[in-house]
Amino acid sequence: MITNELNDPMDQNLEKGEGIVVPSDENVERIEPVTARNVDDNPNHVTAQQDDAADDSTSIVLQPLDLDDEQVEDELDEDTDETDESELQVDYSTLSKEELVQSLKELIHHKPVQSIKLRVESIKSNFYRKYRAEIEKLRKEFVEAGGDIEQFTLPDDNAEIQIKELLKLYREKRAQYNAQLEQEKQKNLEAKTQIIEQIKELINSNEPVESIYNEFRVLQKKFMEVGPVPQSNLNDLWNSYHHAVQQFYDFVKISKELRELDFKKNLESKIKLCEQAEELILEPSVISAFKKLQKLHEQWREIGPVPRDNQNEIWERFREATAKINKKHQEHFENLREQQKKNLEAKITLCEKAEEIAGRTPQSNKEWDQLSKEIIELQKIWKTIGFATKKENNKVYERFRSACDTFFNSKREYYQDIKEVQLNNLQLKTELCIQAEAMKDSTDWKKTTEDLIKLQKRWKEIGSVPRKQSDELWKRFRAACDYFFEQKSKHYSSIDNNYEVNLKAKETLITEVEAFKLGENAEENLNALKDFQRRWAEIGFVPIKNKEDVQKRFRAAISKHFEKLNFEEEKNRMQYFQSRVEEAKSNPRVMSKLRQDREKMFNRMRLLENDISVWENNIGFFAKTKNAESMIKEVERKIQAAREEIAQLREKIKLIDSIDK
Repeated sequence: MITNELNDPMDQNLEKGEGIVVPSDENVERIEPVTARNVDDNPNHVTAQQDDAADDSTSIVLQPLDLDDEQVEDELDEDTDETDESELQVDYSTLSKEELVQSLKELIHHKPVQSIKLRVESIKSNFYRKYRAEIEKLRKEFVEAGGDIEQFTLPDDNAEIQIKELLKLYREKRAQYNAQLEQEKQKNLEAKTQIIEQIKELINSNEPVESIYNEFRVLQKKFMEVGPVPQSNLNDLWNSYHHAVQQFYDFVKISKELRELDFKKNLESKIKLCEQAEELILEPSVISAFKKLQKLHEQWREIGPVPRDNQNEIWERFREATAKINKKHQEHFENLREQQKKNLEAKITLCEKAEEIAGRTPQSNKEWDQLSKEIIELQKIWKTIGFATKKENNKVYERFRSACDTFFNSKREYYQDIKEVQLNNLQLKTELCIQAEAMKDSTDWKKTTEDLIKLQKRWKEIGSVPRKQSDELWKRFRAACDYFFEQKSKHYSSIDNNYEVNLKAKETLITEVEAFKLGENAEENLNALKDFQRRWAEIGFVPIKNKEDVQKRFRAAISKHFEKLNFEEEKNRMQYFQSRVEEAKSNPRVMSKLRQDREKMFNRMRLLENDISVWENNIGFFAKTKNAESMIKEVERKIQAAREEIAQLREKIKLIDSIDK
């Protein structure tokens, strides 16, 4: 950043006179050298003020901004680049890598090195964005193809090699240009120093006034035409120049009319500078306005004094415009710092979310995929957030990157660990495929169905296999199972006609049972009912859609006759149970239901036995209490009822067990 200092020597009124008059304290108004001073201690504030120390001089001090952001420093870079704004509209993002290389080559070889900085940076940024995207794509394809990420190597890229060489050439040319520029500044400093010495020597000249004055003007013009000098020598150089000019005015009494004409021209020039400064207040770009203002201050410093009556007015006008631009400039960077703080807070929040995700321990592919999507979404959001403060930007980025790396390293380790397990699962499922294929042609429909169902259950229990073999292996296993069940379906569809015949036979039997009349002989009635049950069991299967209906009708008809039999209630129940046992011998479904009932009966019997034990134990305690007799009788009644129920349960269990003998 350049520190610009402006000394505006004010005019001095010379007395009217003819020819050369040797100046004295009585007729020459002396002007002491002016030095710049800063009245604002804020290092980040740019000020412009009038130096009250001298009535005939004005000083503006432009101090550098001490900003803490890399991005801001780039905006205020006091580079010597002469940017060609007509070419800044090129959209390099639409070009390929090869086209970007060619564009860079043409810029370096055909454009001045000091005018291409922004375009070189744009080409470089767009090239490496495309280059990184291609590398990431190749890395992803390598991993998806089964490769180990640690074995991935970057392929040779001719375009990347070329752009590195071109960027190196650009830096060399730029360094050479800067070195030459520095040499030129040193030469300019020597030239301006010599001109100042020549102005000082005019005091000792014996030439006529007109000649001396003309030579003075020539030296002034030459001084202004010499190019820039090193920044470190700028203030001393201008102080020396103005001091020499003042000495010349003090020594030589130039015609007042000539001086007034000179002052008038200076006033017109400074009015134009005021107008330009006021236009900069409306400049959309705060940075651009600030830079242009510095150039206006340099021009102001180069212009000589103005009439005394206009000194304060013109200076106040220029100072007021300067103050407004400086205020906008300061507010711009204050807002920028505030936004950077908000960006930092947003990035810290993303870091915390990424660290929380990285700390989890997923145990399935689905969980890993879901968390991967969440991490990638956080990375997308990160790219939309601008820079944080320079001090924290790199730290917070490293924190976020560390969390992402931790997550993906854990994911890589997880998949490496399960790779061996998946290979073992592949072997197990392949064996199941072989077993299913060996069974698919079997005609033992019941056993094979049970075996295949067991294989399918086992298949579900085995974990995942490598993705490449997963679909193919599943199709192989499913094809074997589907083939068997299709053959089974065809087989049973061929016997559906027999089921219709059986249905008609059972419906005829139901009609016969419903029409049956009980006789006086209970035993004959019971035998007749047993015969009906036997005949029912001997008839084969019926269509599944009619099975439940005819079964209900038959049971209702049989139950109706049993209810009419003149047996005791318990004998009748037992007889009915015996009839169910007889029916079960030819009906697997009834048999399955009876076996389930047997388990319940057995459990009920054990429960009753435990209750009897508890009740018998409690009788001893009841004898010690009042009203014990009624309580003991109630318990004894429960015990007797339980024993009778146990006897019935044992008899039924014996009947069920007799079926398998």
